[in-house]
Amino acid sequence: MSLDLSIDRGAMTIGEKLGQISWSLVFLITLVASIGFAMLYSAANGHFDPWASRQMLRFGVGLVVMLLIALIDIRLWMKLAYPLYGIVMVLLIGVDLFGNVGKGAQRWIDLGIIQLQPSEIMKVTLVMVLARYFHGATLEDSGRIPFLIPPLLLVGAPVALVLAQPNLGTSLMLIMAAGALFFLSGVRLWKFGVLIAAVIIAVPLTWQFVLHDYQRDRVETFLDPDSDPLGTGYHITQSKIAFGSGGLMGKGFLQGTQSHLNFLPEKQTDFIFTMLAEEFGLVGSLFFLFLYGLMLLYGFIIAGRCRHQFGKLLALGVTVNLFLYLFINVAMIMGLIPVVGVPLPLISYGGTATLGVMIGFGLLLSVHVHRDVRMSRRGMGDL
Repeated sequence: MSLDLSIDRGAMTIGEKLGQISWSLVFLITLVASIGFAMLYSAANGHFDPWASRQMLRFGVGLVVMLLIALIDIRLWMKLAYPLYGIVMVLLIGVDLFGNVGKGAQRWIDLGIIQLQPSEIMKVTLVMVLARYFHGATLEDSGRIPFLIPPLLLVGAPVALVLAQPNLGTSLMLIMAAGALFFLSGVRLWKFGVLIAAVIIAVPLTWQFVLHDYQRDRVETFLDPDSDPLGTGYHITQSKIAFGSGGLMGKGFLQGTQSHLNFLPEKQTDFIFTMLAEEFGLVGSLFFLFLYGLMLLYGFIIAGRCRHQFGKLLALGVTVNLFLYLFINVAMIMGLIPVVGVPLPLISYGGTATLGVMIGFGLLLSVHVHRDVRMSRRGMGDL
């Protein structure tokens, strides 16, 4: 007979929960965000306006939101997973019906105080709802096709709406994050093989009827970036020049020529890592990636220490999302994959993207604080 000595962390006071928060992770998040403020200051040629000051304000609000989320019982987040998913789905539908158009895409909805991009929030909400669905699922459950139909629909609906905006990068992130959770939940590899084969078969139809002209141009530019260096290949060509010109130690803070002479496009958003590489070189870039690696390590450790499946899957999903942000953005600016417009979290300028990332970190911290909460196989436990 074994004796359960675990602590029900759901019954802790606010002070006790604050003591359980991983403040070293909070410090690491703040450190990375501070590097982002410095790069946005540099992007504006040594001015806090228009980007750095606003990003600092957004991060401050996001930090408060993150800590509030961390203190809320993880069982409540489990209970709210489906309602929150439904709300974000309504917002996505609202974007397609009457959203604001910017840079050729309809991705934002005006809420008065903020221009909200629901697809960024869906990245976190989809992880939550899949973690809720697979909580308590056995390997036998994950092996049955009927059991997998509902989560496939939960993934397919937002992906279809995001593709219609159009937003290929976010659609791919939703699919890959969902695929990771399916795998972590015990879905057999042969099912992924069947799905990949179906995708390969559908590539010609997707190319002809789904992708927009600019998306096809990006793929063709990726395959032959020198075919139109002053047109569709301009972004990636300038990015490679700036990336390589930084050398080992970089040109110094505020001294990047490609960015400050305005050769580098979108230097405050998608290509901000290129500017960092030009100013701080290979050494600075590797140090920055090391900090991101530490955040990913924190995510995996928190997932490993959690005693309930919902928390494990939620922490792993948030961590996979962070990795996808990083990998896609860095690979994109280096010309390893086509340009798909994925920001670098905590660094790129953006309101909803920053909020979405901070919500994800809040859920990760909540998993850590409530790692020993007792949950039944299907139920919520005592809330």
